[in-house]
Parts: sequence; structure tokens; C-alpha cells
Amino acid sequence: MVRHLRAEAQAGRMLPFVVEHEGRLVGQLTVAGISWGSMCSGHIGYWVDRSVAGRGVIPTAVALAVDHCFGAVGLHRIEVCIRPENAPSRRVVEKLGFREEGVRPRYLHIDGAWRDHLVYALTVEEVPEGLLARWRRAAPGASQK
Repeated sequence: MVRHLRAEAQAGRMLPFVVEHEGRLVGQLTVAGISWGSMCSGHIGYWVDRSVAGRGVIPTAVALAVDHCFGAVGLHRIEVCIRPENAPSRRVVEKLGFREEGVRPRYLHIDGAWRDHLVYALTVEEVPEGLLARWRRAAPGASQK
């Protein structure tokens, strides 16, 4: 798996990140499916340990990754596709202000079946100040972050 992630990253098609909180590994975030040319986009997937869920760790990680993609990498659009029943992941992108665009029927093969996913997206024009700055302003207790 690590070898695959490294090869995809070196080819410019993926950006794998680990998510740390208070010095320990608590999740992973990957920007994958990076396309160049007239598309300049990618999609983000993530997971987080239950012990830190609800503390703003993943929304912050997503915001940092989006800002990196829109800035240093030069992407124009980021998508996040989430199973409709995954309320915690949906809440992450909703908190960050991603736009819901619709449903991708039978999008990914998971747990032995093709599963529908909701599509959320954001373009660089929608966050001229950066997504992390917007998230910090909107997050409860933002002054402590």
C-alpha cells in the first residue's frame, strides 16, 4: 500500500497525508484522482479515529489539504464523495461549506455491493481567503485554534 501511494504521489496523481493529533496518528487524508489540463481537479477521502471525532481534527485537515491543493498544487476544484448514510463525514464537508451537487448512483464497490455516493465540491473561487481561514472563523471556539 505504501509503495502504491508513493508511486501515485511521484506521478502527480495523488497526495497522501497522515493526520496527527497531539503527537499520535489519528487518521489519513488522501487527495486522489488528480487530473490536470482543462480539469485541474482531485477528490479527497479521509478517515479519523473515533477517539478524536467531533473535535475539529478532520475538518481542519481537509481545510489544510484544500488550501494546499488550491495554492501550491494549482488545482481548481476539489470533490468529496460520501455515502448518504455517513452522517459524520457529510457533516465535515457541510461545516466547511462544500456545495452538494447530487448523487452518483452505484459509484464505488464497498462491502460487496455498488454503493451510491453524494457529491460535494468546492472551487478555488469559492474560498478566496482560503478554506482554513473560513473554517477558523466559523468553528466554535475559533479563537483558541
